[in-house]
Amino acid sequence: MNCFERGVLKSLLMPFLVLTMTGVAAGESPAKWAEKNIESLIPLYEHLHQHPELSYQEKETAKRLASELEKAGLDVTTDVGGHGVVGVLRNGTGKVLLIRCDLDALPITEATGLDFSSQVQVENPTGSGTVGVMHACGHDAHMSNLVGVARFMAQHEEDWQGTVVFVGQPAEERVGGARAMLDDGLYRRFGRPDFALALHVSPQLAAGTIAYRGGFAMANVDSADITVRGVGGHGAYPHTTVDPVVQAAQLVLSLQTIVSREVNPIESAVVTIGSIHAGSKHNIISDQCHLQLTIRSYSQDVRKQVLAAIERKAKGVAMAAGAPMPTVKFTEGTDAVFNDVDLVERLVPVFRRSLGGENVVEAPPTMGAEDFGMYARDGVPILMFRLGSISPERLSGLSRPLSLHSPLYYPDIRPTLVTGVTAMSSAALDLLRKND
Repeated sequence: MNCFERGVLKSLLMPFLVLTMTGVAAGESPAKWAEKNIESLIPLYEHLHQHPELSYQEKETAKRLASELEKAGLDVTTDVGGHGVVGVLRNGTGKVLLIRCDLDALPITEATGLDFSSQVQVENPTGSGTVGVMHACGHDAHMSNLVGVARFMAQHEEDWQGTVVFVGQPAEERVGGARAMLDDGLYRRFGRPDFALALHVSPQLAAGTIAYRGGFAMANVDSADITVRGVGGHGAYPHTTVDPVVQAAQLVLSLQTIVSREVNPIESAVVTIGSIHAGSKHNIISDQCHLQLTIRSYSQDVRKQVLAAIERKAKGVAMAAGAPMPTVKFTEGTDAVFNDVDLVERLVPVFRRSLGGENVVEAPPTMGAEDFGMYARDGVPILMFRLGSISPERLSGLSRPLSLHSPLYYPDIRPTLVTGVTAMSSAALDLLRKND
């Protein structure tokens, strides 16, 4: 069946599908639709939560998302920039809206105790045995939300016109998936969007609420791998060696002065050493030590300054020890998320009308990172908003806030999805208004 034939068949069947799948006539609000249809999304969420896959390995996740989008009536393309999925819903002439979710999970062993907890175990990417895999960043909720919005938009085509491009992006946690999909011709193949939207769950916000921010919302991120080199030998004869562990200890302290003593205090930056490994036995001085860093910033000038300072300090410690020069490699970089101010100002009133003004709040900027900022390529206005995911009762009972990337994190999924589908669908209807 060609595209024209699919379109004709779809136009003939859509009134029947709307009535049979929702039990109500078209024209209902996103909030009412979400309340009535949320239970149909829960099994999908639980399946995705129970079957997570790491970055660049999201084959089965992509397959399931593609199937759900096809069932909703979209034209689906797979394997875009790796395991990327693109579902296109065309409804006459008009604006093009891109809505994106992410597919990948994290190498974390789940400790939530949920009945549908992930039991997946894989070889640890670091090479140190096996590790659990978990959707500790809420991407399972993001995918379920995207499917809900796709279903709503497909069932209410009389309320909008234009094109919606639904994107399931791989490798967000490795900040490489957005670039890969764009470099694979995402905008050329499916149309440059007039707007791009995404959401991200927040464990600090109550379910039923969302938070927005215009301008810079999330930081630049870079990763650094530093291999400090020395001369190995017996731990009883340190004078015959050049100890890389001592160099690494000096380097850890030295790196802390980049932000505190070199970066303008008015600017924002973070340098965190997340991993350090060396040696194999009590009495052996190794010949190298490996450090892994994450670096956050907002301005490009500060970003360049911090990266240069890291390399300079690593070499300086080696020179002071009379050691071979270290290897410093920067990877997994992505730009800050800058939410288009005009787009924010347009959609905040929409969010307030659909959710209630008290449930829409302004968010502070964060040093967290997201490669969604890449979708601003070619001047596309973007907006990522935060979606509350913890029930008010559960939130008030916590002794300390939950964190994303925690083995204990999970959203209270029903109110989270009702709010997410309502907010995103309402935004889509506004941006794709008829005759706009």
